[in-house]
Amino acid sequence: MARESTEDPTAPPTRETTPEGPDLSGDPLAGERVTVVGGGFGGLATAPMLAELGADVTVLEKNERVGGVANRIEAGGFTFDTGPSWYLMPGVFERYFDCLDREPADYYDLDRLDPHYRIFWKDGDRVDVPDDPAAVADIFESYEDGAGEAFREYLDEAEFTYEVGMDRFVYEDRPRLRDFADPDVARSARGIALLGSMADHAAGYFEDPKLRQLVQYTLVFLGGAPHNTPALYNLMAHVDFELGVFYPRGGIYSVVEALVELGRERGVDYRTETTVTAIEDRPRGLAVSTRPSDEGDAAATDRHRADRVVCNANPAHVQRELLGPEYGRGDDYWADRTYAPSAYMLYLGVEGNLPELEHHTLVLPTDWDGHFERIFDDPAWPEDPAYYVNVPSRTDDTVAPDGHETVVVLVPIAPGLDDSPERRERFRGQVLDDIAAHAGVDLRDRIAVEREACVSEFAEWVNAPQGTALGLAHTLFQTGPLRPSHRGEPDGLYYVGGYTTPGIGVPMCLISAEHTAAAVREDAEADRRMPPLW
Repeated sequence: MARESTEDPTAPPTRETTPEGPDLSGDPLAGERVTVVGGGFGGLATAPMLAELGADVTVLEKNERVGGVANRIEAGGFTFDTGPSWYLMPGVFERYFDCLDREPADYYDLDRLDPHYRIFWKDGDRVDVPDDPAAVADIFESYEDGAGEAFREYLDEAEFTYEVGMDRFVYEDRPRLRDFADPDVARSARGIALLGSMADHAAGYFEDPKLRQLVQYTLVFLGGAPHNTPALYNLMAHVDFELGVFYPRGGIYSVVEALVELGRERGVDYRTETTVTAIEDRPRGLAVSTRPSDEGDAAATDRHRADRVVCNANPAHVQRELLGPEYGRGDDYWADRTYAPSAYMLYLGVEGNLPELEHHTLVLPTDWDGHFERIFDDPAWPEDPAYYVNVPSRTDDTVAPDGHETVVVLVPIAPGLDDSPERRERFRGQVLDDIAAHAGVDLRDRIAVEREACVSEFAEWVNAPQGTALGLAHTLFQTGPLRPSHRGEPDGLYYVGGYTTPGIGVPMCLISAEHTAAAVREDAEADRRMPPLW
């Protein structure tokens, strides 16, 4: 029997049942100076926690403002989120703010979206995915006999995987393979599809390729493809269909601003346009060298001592460019990693209204294998791209002038592609043609404001290896303890963000901040218990 939906779609998110967050009581970091390198979500979320533990915290950001990839463009009355635009897993945000005796509503307002998103398939088919799992089951049944019940079974498994996975493998950091040998962990994981691919897992439930796409498209948020992402991530179906899709008024950058305000309330110092050029081991702490970003390599460097350094800058950049050779990993190691896609991005201020598009819209070929092959297997610009169109002005009239819409187009592409101006211009035309052909709206003669980003910009903005827009893909061998650790070398160096555990995505970066803050606390308390060396 179909499960009845009892949720009010206009209500704020309800807090999920989660384990307690990290212990932020006391002041184990009192008297310590901590430098956070990089003002992306991970760094911004870690800074208030460390300050709460008593540290004197400074965040260094090389760009004009903090946010990293999650930034903001303001032009001609339009406001664009440059990177993440989906607000998922609201309980993670509730948990994070609760750790600091706050709640998201203290800083920003949320709208619950219904429908969650619209999908256009390139064979002319279209579906709106409602904020009601029972209604979604009916949609599945309309495509394939028995698929409604199969969808309910799929969701039951996804919910179980989510609850066990979050409790035992995400909120609880397990940085070493031997941590998974715990018999209690093994018992908890019984029944979870840890191995195998998402492609095979979905095929076990649904015959229709469109239905398989509906339960797999969220892999884009993890930087993976159905054939290389572990079946464990079926949990994303619970995130998508049951926990709700939300929008913070003003865009995702409103969450960035909330984290900054949270830090300022605790005395965190933020320094933008400050490039870190080196991190050096010293007998007592670490030395951090910086220069003004706007003065280039010839600028005079400054150096300060920190007791601990938390790098939200990605480990590949830190180890190759900032650390001495005795601590860095070589180019071969990082060249062998599987990186999540880069993206071709169009930020468009468009004249007139766009009822053809929802707040979130996906345009998909009925067979998307070729698209993923051109990202992971045989890197090349896609011939028949799958892509995403975000129109936040459908929900929020503050992000566009009256009578206009704010439109962001994101096409996942292979990292490391040559994105010369000529190649980008050709692809721009291809994408706008595709939108006109398959989403039923021609934007080409209605563009009042236009900006663009691609591989080169992601490499420049955040020193991303190969210009990836997301980080390390969630392949089987880059999941859990096989991702870079929160503790680095030398002692006193830590990592946070999408390259570490638990992985890619704004909610995961908030949890990564919890893990890093807990590691710093543990090490600080251990250091205080050690006898002096003199």
